[in-house]
Order: sequence, then structure tokens, then C-alpha cells
Amino acid sequence: MALAGRAALRWGARLPSPGPAAAPLCRQAWLPAACGRPYSSRGKEEIDMSTYPVESIRNFSIIAHVDHGKSTLADRLLEITGTISKTDRNKQVLDKLQVERERGITVKAQSASLFYNHEGINYLLNLIDTPGHVDFSYEVSRSLSACQGVILVVDANEGIQAQTVANFYLAFEAQLSIIPVINKIDLKNADPERVEKQIEKLFDIPTDECIRISAKQGTNVEKVLQKVIEKIPPPQCNTADPLKALVFDSTFDHYRGVIANIALFGGEIAKGQKIVSAHTKKRYEVHEVGILTPNEQPTHKLYAGQVGYLIAGMKEVTEAQIGDTLFLYKQPVEPLPGFKSAKPMVFAGMYPVDQTEYNNLKSALERLTLNDSSVTVHRDSSLALGAGWRLGFLGLLHMEVFNQRLEQEYNMSVILTAPTVPYKAVLSSAKLIKEYGKDQITIISPAQFPDKLSVSEYLEPTVLGTIVTPPEYIGKIITLCQDRRAVQKDLLYIDENRVMLKYLFPLNEIVVDFYDALKSLSSGYASFDYEDAGYQSADLIKMDILLNGNPVEELATIIHNDKAYAAGKLLCERLKETIPRQLFEIAIQAAIGKKIIARETLKPYRKNVVAKCYGGDITRRMKLLRRQAEGKRLMRKIGNVEVPRDAFIRVLKRETDK
Repeated sequence: MALAGRAALRWGARLPSPGPAAAPLCRQAWLPAACGRPYSSRGKEEIDMSTYPVESIRNFSIIAHVDHGKSTLADRLLEITGTISKTDRNKQVLDKLQVERERGITVKAQSASLFYNHEGINYLLNLIDTPGHVDFSYEVSRSLSACQGVILVVDANEGIQAQTVANFYLAFEAQLSIIPVINKIDLKNADPERVEKQIEKLFDIPTDECIRISAKQGTNVEKVLQKVIEKIPPPQCNTADPLKALVFDSTFDHYRGVIANIALFGGEIAKGQKIVSAHTKKRYEVHEVGILTPNEQPTHKLYAGQVGYLIAGMKEVTEAQIGDTLFLYKQPVEPLPGFKSAKPMVFAGMYPVDQTEYNNLKSALERLTLNDSSVTVHRDSSLALGAGWRLGFLGLLHMEVFNQRLEQEYNMSVILTAPTVPYKAVLSSAKLIKEYGKDQITIISPAQFPDKLSVSEYLEPTVLGTIVTPPEYIGKIITLCQDRRAVQKDLLYIDENRVMLKYLFPLNEIVVDFYDALKSLSSGYASFDYEDAGYQSADLIKMDILLNGNPVEELATIIHNDKAYAAGKLLCERLKETIPRQLFEIAIQAAIGKKIIARETLKPYRKNVVAKCYGGDITRRMKLLRRQAEGKRLMRKIGNVEVPRDAFIRVLKRETDK
């Protein structure tokens, strides 16, 4: 029997169940199902989605500033509707990624379908929990496209913050119904009356429409569900129309291929149907459809107005484009407008630590960018670091999270260079205009920086920054903004405890450490949000780093003229610490064109050639020292300084302790 059991395990056959108390087995290495995701969703009880007509469907998102309690409210809504069982372990159930658990922030928008009975009618509520940080605002705008309303959560203690304002206007511009919710009323310092007045003053929403809740304790959360049903309209679509499904998110599963999250804007979709992608024009057969509760729950069909997932044998990550429209074979429809492509704010070079890992890293990048479509990828190469990519991110936190996900989900360690921003140059040289085919070019790396003689002006990206702070920190914050070349646009007192400042910032001044500096100046009370504000003319220069007169291409940077000296001095000092000493002197210089603006000298190793002289004539000592100096001079002429790879990494990597 033991042999038969071993053979059965080897060939993948299912053993007879030893009894109801035994752990269920899954097809991944025959581990208990709790240890890993099951190969298939089969075996679960299927739900009949036809019992939920369009009139009884509500699609909504939860939006708020960071740490105002979106995910906690989502947990309570899942518990009240019976989607998940009530336990003490229900903390940020929808935050599934390891990086979200570790950092305590939402990075990916997650959806879940809830079933709720209100006044004798069964409703299907499709909830999307969104991130709160400015770097993930693309996730928020994508989520809103699948919704008809939002719950705007505001902390009763902290009040309206910068990202609250930004998210409100995203929902307002999309013409969605907005339900204001004041959370954390159970806190000792909570002041819901003050927050209600802030909401009325800034957003023009009457105070009697605000719902006061405590998501942690579950106080008044039931009222939120009732308000969702009463105030948010059902989706405008019809089951009788031809199938029209929008892909608003997707993930990659090693066993089942691409799992696409879809919102149906017309028709119905069922297992076995033939569908076509409007983007790739490829045809697929539907293997499985279902809803997320928040885990995958297969259903017979999905109908117009519903949100769910679809598996259709898409094996390549490029096949499931976010924003794509799916329709039935031989029933073509007008594709949905999709999503406005994300505009990268920060660029950084990414290289494998070992070049033999290049193909593995390429595969990992393709799969991760499927799940995070806001990252742009361009091939790049460097003499020092080898073949790699230049990636565009929406911000610095986005870059850090992406790097962390690469390490945790794909076990890839990479070299990430210092972040840069995209500049533009208006060309005046007819030869260059003919070469590029346009009179304005975008510069994402210093190697592309054109000479000043062939350019009429350089342009740098700007952002309109919103800072919300207690009034006692205004002086320090204004000084910080002025140091960063910012121009004040507005100053508004929300109430006696909150001031909103608006500044026009050059993007490269805020991209690395502005947020940290703002938080430390304001003891953590100030919040910051920004939006793209186009380009402005700037006095930009390319700063080269020379080692014994030879430029090092990888260390060149684009910088504003006013900041060049400080940046050049810092880079030279850092290089002096990282380059190993040689037998000859090394001059480390920062240069703008022919002008040297900073210098550090790395002293050579020196043998004590006069050790054998124990007295005698001074000319003997001088002769030996002179001969040594001549040898060093000759060595410096013919010797090449090779910067070791680890020195490049230490210098190019962003300073974490800045």
C-alpha cells in the first residue's frame, strides 16, 4: 500500500481521502491548500449571476489620503456582507502583496464583489480599494473608470490632506457620485465637526451628507452600505447589447497564464465562448469566468454591469494590455477609449548584478509590468554596468516598491542608478532638426544632452505641488520651497488648524528628498501631493566627471547651473572615498565644458625610498626623491584609472541616508 501510495504521488494521481479532518490537497507538490494557491478554482460552488440585473448593481471605489483607513473600511464592508468571516486576523485583507503588508500601504487597487440585502432586494456591490499615495494615482484613475461612485474617506483627527483634495477632483472630473465618510471618530483627539466644515468649505458638500464612522470598531459602517445603494446609480448598460468588456487590470499565473480583471459594459460572457482582443486582434476561447470575493469564485456567466475576472489561455504577457476591449468573435464593437497612458516622472537605469541573469530579469520585468502598466521600459546599455534598461516611474516610492516587488516576487537583485527626470531641448541647428525630424527632443539620459551651441533653449519639467500643513510650520516650509527654486501660486486657510499652499516646483528639485525634508520640518504633520504642470525654460548644463583628465560617461549628470558647484563637490568627495588608491596620483574633477568647478585629489601609495639613508649628504636623499617623483609622473601619463564596478554602484546609487 505504501508503494502504491508513493507511485500515485509520483504520477500525480489523487489519493483516496483519509477522512474529513485531513487537510485538502492541491496539485502544487501535494501540499495542504493553505500553503499555496490551488492550480484551479474548480470545485467551488458556482454562483448564478443572472439573479443580479443591472438595476441592482453598484460599482464604487474607496478613495482617501494615505493611512486614513481605506483598507480597514474595506475589511468591515467585507465582514458585514458576509464575504469574509469575522475574526481578529482581518487586517487589510485586500492588501495581498508582501510589500503592502511590510510597508502598511496599499500599492495595487484590489476589487471584491459583495452581496447585500437591502429592503428585501439583493444587491451586488463591486468594491475597489485604491492606493492613497500620490505615486499610485494612476491606479486610482484606472479604478474610477470602472465605477459610478466613490466613498471619500477623511480622518477625523488629521482632517483634509493633500491627496484627499487630489482624489476628490479625480472623482469630480469623472462625474461620479461622492459619499463623504469621516473615519476614526473613536480616537481621543477626533474632531468630526471641524472636518465636516473643511469638507463643506473645500468641496461644497453639505455637512449633513457626511457619515461619521469608526472602521476599526465597525461603528455606523452599515449606514455607508445603505448610502451606496441610495446615492450611487447603477451602471448604464444592457445585457441585450453585444459583448463589450474593458480589461482594467491583469496578473500572471505560472499555471493558467494571464488572469484579466474585466468590467462588462454590455452583453454577457460565458465559459467556452470565442472572444477577440481589439488591441492584438487575437482570438481566444474562454476557459473560466468569475468574480472576486476577494478570492477567485467561478461563475457560469458574467453579465453587463458586473466586474470579475477572465482566463482565456493568454500565455504571453504582452497579450493582455490594460485598457484593451474584448468582444465576441464575429461580433465586433467600437473599442472603449481605454486609459490615458501614465506619464513617467522619474527615470532610473536598471541593470542585472550579474550579466548572466539578463534574460531572467527581462522575463521578470515583462511579467511585473503586466501587473503595473504605469512603468515604461526602454533598452539601455552602459560601459561600466553592461546591458540593462531605462525605466520610467511615477515617483520615488513607486520606484522603490517596484524594485522591492522584483526582489520578493521574482527573486531578482538589481542595480538601480540614481533617479533623473526627462528634460527637453529646443533645437536651433538645422542639421540636428533634420536628423531628429523635429525641433524639440526629450532627454532622459546625460549622453543625449545636445551641445549648447545647437540649442535655443533647454526645458525642465515642472509640477504644481499642494502642501497642507498646520500654520505654525508655514515659515520653515516657505524657506524650504524657496531653496528648491519653487514659485508660490496660492495660500489658503482651510480653517484655523490647516493651511493649503500651492507651489510651482521644478520636478528635479522634489524627486529625491523633498518629501523627507518636508516631513522632518513639520514633525510629520504636513502632507504633499503634486500634478504635472508642463515644462518651463531653465538654465541647464551637463556636468562631466574627469579622472586624470579623462571623462567618465556613466557619471555625467544634467543639473541646473545654480546647483552645479554643490553637486560637483559632493560627487568628487564620494568618488574619492570609493575609488581604490593607485601608485600614482588621481585628480578627480567636476567640469562644465572646459571649466573645472570642483576637484579632489586621491594621493598615491608611496614607498619610503630614503629609508636606507641613515645620514650622509642631503643631495643623496634629494636625488632618490626626485627619481621617485619622475617615475610617478611617467606612470600617471601611461596609467589608466579603471573605476571598479562596485565603486560605480556606490556612487550612482541614490543616497539612502541623504
